[in-house]
Amino acid sequence: MKVLVSDNLGEVGIQMFQQEPGMEVDVKTGLQPDELKGIIGEYDALVIRSATRVTADILEAATNLKVVGRAGIGLDNVDIPTATKRGVIVMNTPTGNVVTTAEHTIAMMMALTRNIPMGTATLKEGQWAKKKLQGREVYKKVLGLIGMGKIGSIVADRARGLKMRVIVHDPFVAPEQIEKAGFEAVSLADLFKRSDYVTVHVPKFKDTVGLLDKAAFDQMKDGVMIINCARGGIVDEADLNQALKSGKVAGAALDVFENEPPGVSPLFDNDRVICTPHLGASTLEAQTNVAVQVAEQIIAYLKDGTIINAVNVPAVSGEILEKIGPWLTLADRMGCLLAQLSAGPVNEVVVEYAGDFQGFDLSPVTTAVLKGMLTPIVKDTVNTVNAAVMAKERGIKVTETTLVETEEYVNLITVKIASSRGVSKVAGTIFGQHDPRVVNINNFRLELHPQGRFVLIHNHDKPGAIGGIGSLLGDNKINISSMRVGQEEGGDKTMIFLRTDEMIPNHVMEKLRDLPLNITVTPFEL
Repeated sequence: MKVLVSDNLGEVGIQMFQQEPGMEVDVKTGLQPDELKGIIGEYDALVIRSATRVTADILEAATNLKVVGRAGIGLDNVDIPTATKRGVIVMNTPTGNVVTTAEHTIAMMMALTRNIPMGTATLKEGQWAKKKLQGREVYKKVLGLIGMGKIGSIVADRARGLKMRVIVHDPFVAPEQIEKAGFEAVSLADLFKRSDYVTVHVPKFKDTVGLLDKAAFDQMKDGVMIINCARGGIVDEADLNQALKSGKVAGAALDVFENEPPGVSPLFDNDRVICTPHLGASTLEAQTNVAVQVAEQIIAYLKDGTIINAVNVPAVSGEILEKIGPWLTLADRMGCLLAQLSAGPVNEVVVEYAGDFQGFDLSPVTTAVLKGMLTPIVKDTVNTVNAAVMAKERGIKVTETTLVETEEYVNLITVKIASSRGVSKVAGTIFGQHDPRVVNINNFRLELHPQGRFVLIHNHDKPGAIGGIGSLLGDNKINISSMRVGQEEGGDKTMIFLRTDEMIPNHVMEKLRDLPLNITVTPFEL
C-alpha cells in the first residue's frame, strides 16, 4: 500500500506509516496541481492538511485512491461529492485540535479586548500610548456563540470560567442540550441583538458563507467585537470593513480569511483589527495529535477496513466489522444474485431484517446489498462508499424494515427488487457463525452457498426432470460437482441449483433450455 503525504505532517505520523509492515510512504509537499495529478494514480491513500486542494481533476486521475485523510477538521479543500462518487473515503480528525483552536479563540478575544498587539507594536516604536490603548473587561459581558460543536463547546466552557454570560445559537443542537450544559439557547437574531462579542464555530458551506454580513452587523450592538477562528468567508470581509469604519463594530480578531494567504487587505490598515495566519490549530500538541490520529485512521482502514471519522460513509469499527462481516458478505452476494435474476431497470430495493441483530447499525449491510446489486449492471467501480450515491442517481428507492421475530431462523435478511418487469426476492441467513446461505429465491426454498459459477434451473416438478438434466450434462462430459433442489412454496415447480467442474458451453446451455420440463435456465456468477 502506498501513502502520499502532500502537506506538512507531524513527524510522528510519518514514522507510523514507515513502521507499518506492507506500507510505503512518500512525503512530497508543495506540489502544484498538475504535479499532484501526474503522480496521484500511484497511491492508495492521500494525507493532506489545508494546502492541498483535492479537486475533481485530481480525483479523476486517482485511479487507485481509496482514502483521503485530513490532519485537522476542515474539508472545504476536498471535493467530497466527487470523492464519494468515485468510491474514495474522506476522513478528518475532528478531535485532534479542538482544545488548541478553542484556546486560540479565547486568546484572540482577550488580545483584542486589551489591545495587546497594538500595545506591543507602539511600545517597540518608542511610544507610551497608555491612554490611547485603554481596554475593557470581559467580566459579565455577553458572548454570543454561533455553533456549539466540539470547539464551540470548549470556548463556551472557557468563557464561563471568565465569568462571561454565554448565549448560544445552533440549529442542529437541541435547546435542552444547550441549557443542560449551562448556557442559554437563543435565536440568531436575539444573539446579534444581545452580544458584546460574537464568535463563530461553524463549518463553511453554502448556508454559512457570509453569515456575518451587513444585515447581521446592522442588528448588533454598537461597539460589538467579532472573532472568527473557524473558516474564512463566514465573515464577509468587505462588510466587516465598512462596519469597522462606521464604528458599529469596535474590533475584530481574525485567524482565517476568504483567501489564504489573504495578500493585501484593507482590514490590515485598521488598528482595531488583529489577525493571525490561520494559527488556530498550530500548537505542538495539536499537530502531534492530528498526525497520530490521521495515521491511525488510514492504517486501520487500509489494513482491516475499519472506518473512523469518515464524512461520506458510516463509521464501522474493527470489532463491529468482525461481528457483522458475514452479513456484509451475504448481503453483497444476495444483491448480486438479484441483479442477475431481475429483468429491466431497478426501481426499488426493500431490505427486511428479521430477528435479533443485537442493536447493530445495519446501514452498512444495506449498502452491501446495493453494492452487490449495482456491480453487475454499471460500468463504474462500485464500493461501499459510492453504492448509495449511485443508487440515488439512478432513481432507485431504498427502504429498510425491521421485524422482531422470524419463523424458522434466528436472523433472516430478505431483499426484494422491483423493476418494470416485476419483483424478485431473495432471503438469506448465516449458518453457525460465518457461513452465509441463501435460503429462498422467489418463494423457492433451498440452501445455496452464494459463491462461484452456477446455474439455476426453474422447472416443472415431474418425474424425469432431474434425470434429463443429468443425462444431458453427462453426454457432454460435464460433471456436476454439487446440486440443490428447492420446492416452490405451495406450488408444483422446483428450482435446481447446480455447480459444475467446468463452465457450461453456450451450445449445452441452449440444450438445457430446450428440455421439455425446464422453464428457465439462468447462469450466474457470484
